[in-house]
Parts: sequence; C-alpha cells; structure tokens
Amino acid sequence: MYTGFFPPGSVLWDLTQTNKFDAIRETIFQTSTFRAIPGLDLETFTQAVIKREQEQSTGFGHGIAIAHGRTYQVPTSEIALGVSREGIDFQAFDGMPVHLLFVVASHPDRQIDYLRILSCLATLARNELFRQELLACLCQEEVEQKVCSAFQGALLRSHS
Repeated sequence: MYTGFFPPGSVLWDLTQTNKFDAIRETIFQTSTFRAIPGLDLETFTQAVIKREQEQSTGFGHGIAIAHGRTYQVPTSEIALGVSREGIDFQAFDGMPVHLLFVVASHPDRQIDYLRILSCLATLARNELFRQELLACLCQEEVEQKVCSAFQGALLRSHS
C-alpha cells in the first residue's frame, strides 16, 4: 500500500468557496495532489466526486467532509485537504459547517486501500483534539506535517 500521503502542496490552506461543489472543485484544482498524477483528467475526476456527493453528502460531522471519487486514471489512492475558516454547508449529518474538506481519489480495483483510507480519515475526524490542532495551525506546512503524521499513525494502527 502506498503511504506517501500529504506531501507539500497537498493542503489548500484557505478555501475561498462556500458552496460544497465549488469547494470540491477548488481543492482538486488548487492542490498539487491531483495535478501531479500523469494522465488524470481533472475535470472528469471532479465530476465523479461531485456525482458521488450528489448521491449522499460526505459531510461526516464534526466539521469534516470526506469527498471521494474513483477513477482508473489513478494508480494509487491520493488525498488532498482543503481548509475553510468560514465553513461550508455540506448538509452534514450533524448540520454543522465543514472546515476540513478531504478529497480522496482511488482506483476502483483497490477497494481495500480505499476503505482503509476512509476508515483512517473517519477515525481522525472523531478526534476533537486533532481537529482543533489542525484549525489552530498557522501555515499550510504545519497542517501538512500534522495531518501526515496523524494519518500515517492511523494507517499503521489499522494494519496491526
């Protein structure tokens, strides 16, 4: 399983969009995560994520959404994070605005990796201290470092 998640450029420090579909688009197009994947059609991937979001909100609660799309154009799963100070109405289960928008791209044949990533992100989402620490960060690099470290730890625990 690929474990190089949240390298520099994978976090959009200050999302400007407040509409959930526009925020998804902004996260996909403004982070280097998806632009760095050779052969990935960003528009097609964006539409896949939006289509999934239209089926059911990925607003997990606790101010976090985990939007995701599957495409044969990605060899390994990839994740980006958009941070919104203002908050985005995601029609989340708890009715609260989303401040941390994770976008996940995965290959349809890599179901186990995909489920493990969603599980790890959901585990982190339930950790109030983690959410507060991310929102208290002072720069993009600090967010990338904290989320990378926490995610790697959650992945290792899920393998135990």
